[in-house]
Amino acid sequence: MDITRFGPDDAAALQEWVDLANAVQHVDSPWELDATPLRAEARFRYGWDGEPPTPYLARVDGVVVGSGNISVSSYDNLHLAWLGLMVHPDHRRRGYGSAILTFLEDEARRMGRTSAGIGGWECDATSGFAARHGYEKKHQAINRRQYVADIDQAELDKRYDEALPYAADYVLERRRLPTPDAELDEIAEMASAINDAPTDDLEIEDEVFNAERMKAYEDACAFRRERAYRVVARHLPSGQLAGQTVVVVESERPKYGDQHDTSVVAAHRGHRLGLLLKTDMLRWLAEEEPQLEQIDTFNAESNDQMIGVNEALGYRVMGRELAFQKAL
Repeated sequence: MDITRFGPDDAAALQEWVDLANAVQHVDSPWELDATPLRAEARFRYGWDGEPPTPYLARVDGVVVGSGNISVSSYDNLHLAWLGLMVHPDHRRRGYGSAILTFLEDEARRMGRTSAGIGGWECDATSGFAARHGYEKKHQAINRRQYVADIDQAELDKRYDEALPYAADYVLERRRLPTPDAELDEIAEMASAINDAPTDDLEIEDEVFNAERMKAYEDACAFRRERAYRVVARHLPSGQLAGQTVVVVESERPKYGDQHDTSVVAAHRGHRLGLLLKTDMLRWLAEEEPQLEQIDTFNAESNDQMIGVNEALGYRVMGRELAFQKAL
């Protein structure tokens, strides 16, 4: 097996990765949207917030049989490397996945990382592969999808009106990305509330948010040509930002949206801001993106608070994603 690194400027390798990713997805998670060259390039040029994964393609006799990638951060969790790998459905059960994982682990050690994480959709193959290589299950998340046409608007309005009295000291503000540079520090401070989301048994540290990282996140959204919407809650007595929700809509495929961060600062919880934020977002999207058909989100399965909000809004479970970790 020949495992070679590639980058976002290698159009041929990007297309090979896209073809591989779609072949894998059609078998393992057919509800997911197909990968596209644009989103693949954005993934390996910007990552989520300016720290792109390092990608590799694995070939046997010149044929792509799998891929791997390594994600690390310089902001936090300096001990940890997240390893991603795929094997083409036509080339499974030949040891290629194990060989790719061994390669990635060796690279992570060379980077000075002492812990590795891997993930995959819940199934016997995923759990069995992780166990064979010494990884323990540490976390599980649920992928949910909201079909916009199924929203019960009358019920949504009722829940919104019922929640309003609990948030009398707050006002909702609608904002389009990009954020003015002068406001990025305030946004970063608010965004750090996501660190309170459950991480179960994962051996990880809180993420560090600052203006630079928030700007990189918004640059990644812009490169993917996503139309990004943010609704924030502001505490009127103090003027502080108390929470946010962010949804992006693809320009390539404007029927599809993704829920990004929804979080409420600890000091401002108990006022039903999560429900108010997400409901106002749906109202805004109905005005600005009437063609939108579905919105995807991920939550830790143990995040009862946010799951309760999502279920109230009619999200449907699509799949469960497992995360595993081990010491290197």
